[in-house]
Amino acid sequence: MNWFIAAFKKYTVFSGRARRKEYWMFYLFMIIFMIVTGILDGLIGSYGLITGIFCLALILPSLSVTVRRLHDTGRSGWWFFITLVPLVGAIVFFVFTVQAGSFGENEYGPDPKKIEV
Repeated sequence: MNWFIAAFKKYTVFSGRARRKEYWMFYLFMIIFMIVTGILDGLIGSYGLITGIFCLALILPSLSVTVRRLHDTGRSGWWFFITLVPLVGAIVFFVFTVQAGSFGENEYGPDPKKIEV
């Protein structure tokens, strides 16, 4: 849960790097909360209003943590747009996000693993 909150605290920070753990924990909690809001929508009959508002609130935090994750692998945040290529783009993007980050400092900042230790 701390990773999810940390992403919200850095929702406008598109510089720097994000570890795999930070990225995947953010998305894990995002999916859990989306399931909960979907169930809530179904129970009160709001036709997806709560889930829609939640998704809108997550646009900037999810984009910023994604850009920082790409920075950790030594890639520009513009690589996010590879997801626009049907099927192949999503697979390539997934591979980028599961790769280990570059060791040591890169052009986007210091190694986040060394900072936390």
